[in-house]
Amino acid sequence: MAEHPRLHSIPGGRHDRPRPEPAEPVEEPLWREALGRRLRALRTEQRETLAETAGRAGVSPQYLSEVERGRKDPSSEMIAALAGALGVTLIGLTEQVVRDLHQQRRTAFATSGPPRTAGPTMYALAA
Repeated sequence: MAEHPRLHSIPGGRHDRPRPEPAEPVEEPLWREALGRRLRALRTEQRETLAETAGRAGVSPQYLSEVERGRKDPSSEMIAALAGALGVTLIGLTEQVVRDLHQQRRTAFATSGPPRTAGPTMYALAA
């Protein structure tokens, strides 16, 4: 915007205010990674090998390993088979993954803190 010779900005106006730093975005995990971590946790809690769990699910141990590492995006049928092999329902497994994601989000927010804003903060009080 071109400056007019008789116009100037008001001290403390919006052009003089420091711009808030953009908050660092919290990286969203991929569903397949969260699912893989939960599947591995369930398997290790039961003290099972990849081969034992994979055999009951009808997949190869290599495939199960890739799912657990978040490298493969299994179909819903495959997730149901893995859940069944680990003795949980598909809904139960999904709920556990969602809880894990919520916990991860809370942890990321707690370590990074709330987004910072520059300048005064206004509070509105309702009477």
